[in-house]
Amino acid sequence: MANELRSGPVRVVREVGDYGFYTRSEVRYESDGLTVTGILNVPNGRGPFPALVLAHGYIEPSIYTTGQGLMREQDYLARAGYVVLHTDYRGHAGSDPTGTLDRETRIGYTEDVITAVLALRKTPYVDPDRVGLLGRSMGGGIVYNALVTKPGLVDAAVVYAPVSSLFVDNLDRWTRPERPDVAAQVFDRLGRPTRNPDAYRDLSSRTFFDRISEPLLIHHGTADESCPIRWSRATLRALHRSDRDARLVVYPGEPHAFEAAWERSMQRTVRFFDRNL
Repeated sequence: MANELRSGPVRVVREVGDYGFYTRSEVRYESDGLTVTGILNVPNGRGPFPALVLAHGYIEPSIYTTGQGLMREQDYLARAGYVVLHTDYRGHAGSDPTGTLDRETRIGYTEDVITAVLALRKTPYVDPDRVGLLGRSMGGGIVYNALVTKPGLVDAAVVYAPVSSLFVDNLDRWTRPERPDVAAQVFDRLGRPTRNPDAYRDLSSRTFFDRISEPLLIHHGTADESCPIRWSRATLRALHRSDRDARLVVYPGEPHAFEAAWERSMQRTVRFFDRNL
């Protein structure tokens, strides 16, 4: 929260092609001294356009390729008239590498999302007063982090099937059982949650929900096999206790990746951004 993050403009590395409604390019931008890569979709037309930064879910960095993770959303939102910047995050694709703890706490990824917004605002075809965030799964948690870290950074946010807004829930769900060596590094640095609860509270966006100033829309399916819907229900209760403008839309039977209800959820998302950006 105290860091004054900096970013240069979005720079095109390679134009991928013209997709009729928009052009697609591989890009890079500066994120507080690091170079981060991503994909940029720009609608055809004069602009300036409203813009969205997309934060993808967890994909093992060693196999990740640029723009992976939110391909459907990138296309849909650009066709709806939004400039879309999908950040790869540090340590992914062509981005500069990062340390294990920076990656595991998602703090570095949060910085990359914040600086992506700052970079978009410096581009001539973006309306700097109409910028939003969208995140899925782990990216949903990163969106929560960005909202509490820099209130007023964006105008609205949407999350799909997000992780928990409590850091320990995610630590217990994935890090401890799947990456015990990484969990050991976290405990060496921070201590265990029972010994140093303040550190883990400070890594939880829920602790700071009273700082959020933007409307938030949460999509979650009841059959989510990765992020249980109870996490989003608990997040919503916490947001409402802080009197935040937040809504949860529940999709009966939808899994983590969304299937039958995906297009319906995207229609809601576009209406939400159209209304708030």
